[in-house]
Amino acid sequence: MHAAMALKAHFSPAATIECGCDEAGRGCLAGPVCAAAVIFPYEYTNSEINDSKQLTEKKRNALREIIQRDALAYAVTEVSPADIDKMNILHASIHAMNLAVGELSVKPELILVDGNRFTDRWNIPYRCIVKGDATYLSIAAASILAKTHRDELMVRLADEYPEYDWKHNKGYPAPKHIAAVNKFGLTPYHRKSFHLKNQLSLDF
Repeated sequence: MHAAMALKAHFSPAATIECGCDEAGRGCLAGPVCAAAVIFPYEYTNSEINDSKQLTEKKRNALREIIQRDALAYAVTEVSPADIDKMNILHASIHAMNLAVGELSVKPELILVDGNRFTDRWNIPYRCIVKGDATYLSIAAASILAKTHRDELMVRLADEYPEYDWKHNKGYPAPKHIAAVNKFGLTPYHRKSFHLKNQLSLDF
């Protein structure tokens, strides 16, 4: 059995319009944090969709097209490094997910969020689910859209700053990336607040 076949199609037993949300790039040194929201038709199933971290880049890119084709509605959003520095990465991730929900062409009745922290801007019921991207189909699909969108963006930005090796590390703190920061300094795409302890706080 393919691992993705274990994913649940629905949180609610009723025919609720459920939206899955996830983000990509929270732990990066450079680039935006991206988020996606996905609503599938109620009876939709796909045994290939899984947590983006469990898929190859080739598989993610193939599934991206399928998700965009089959979704009842989807949206992908970005929050810039400058805004991350202003609001912290946790706030920025939640903000990006709210932006994605707000851009959906269909209003969800329930938001399913990967992780354990969220605040809703739209007065829509939500559920936080730890490892939700490995549990629910719509969250896994959102993880794929967010990841592929961000990876594509970082490959484009790598043309401006090839010495940071973003084509391969996508802005994460890989050895070549850290070495380039130490040698060349920060670019306009770097998050200057990455090291701050309050980056995971909702209290300021």
